[in-house]
Amino acid sequence: MEFVTYTDPQQFSLKAKPILTKHEDTFSLFYGIMEAIKAGQYDNPFMAVMEDEGEVAALLQMTPPYPLNIIVNNTEKADEILEQVVQQLAEQSISFPSVISKKEWAISFAEKWKKATGSAFEVKIDEGVYRLDAVNPELEDSPGNWRVATKRDVLQIAAWLMLFEKEAGLPLTPKDEVREEVASFIGRQEVFVWENEGKVVSMMKKARPTECGVTVSMVFTPRHERRKGYGRTMVAKVSAELLKEFEFCVLFTDLANATANKIYQEIGYVQIADFAVVEVG
Repeated sequence: MEFVTYTDPQQFSLKAKPILTKHEDTFSLFYGIMEAIKAGQYDNPFMAVMEDEGEVAALLQMTPPYPLNIIVNNTEKADEILEQVVQQLAEQSISFPSVISKKEWAISFAEKWKKATGSAFEVKIDEGVYRLDAVNPELEDSPGNWRVATKRDVLQIAAWLMLFEKEAGLPLTPKDEVREEVASFIGRQEVFVWENEGKVVSMMKKARPTECGVTVSMVFTPRHERRKGYGRTMVAKVSAELLKEFEFCVLFTDLANATANKIYQEIGYVQIADFAVVEVG
């Protein structure tokens, strides 16, 4: 097998896209980030392909400090392929804090990494990948309305983003960069809020558009506004709006959060895959 790294995202995309488009919903995270890399939204990405007799056996992608994303293309040879991936990453001293992949691949990789390097591993998050094709029309609406976030929302969204990242166990955006990042999201009209009686009570974001789908992310309601249905109604309404442009919506959720999973299922989201974030070393 041959391990090939790429610095040109366009060339990497030529190898990756045929595989990603076959499973666009399941691999939406990888696909969406690849498109963002091509658009220049990430610095110093890591991109690699494991090839087996000229065929793509595995895809790897990372935008530090986020996890290394691994896709195995030939599932019948998954063990052998992951062994080779581990060997190449170790030999080339490529550092990564964690991996994200389908759960069976993530754990298999971590076990092989431990055997090769002696590094312990821990499953940090069991994630469900959900897909939505149509919103449940029988949902009861909460009071208020959704709107696209504007410049006047930057401070509020920035504060909530920091809380969201902390609660979700995500890498924390440096405090001195949060406002600028939120301003860029809002400038691209990616953030939505739910407003009731003139007060912003919940937020969400669209992210990582692909050929047919778009991701719903950054769903957050502050603690004092929870249990009022704001988040559920907002996600339902905005998802319905997004489905006017895209064939489907996807989202990732922590499977340990029973409440969130129940809410998304009520909206009409259906789990299509089980992923895991595994911390290594």
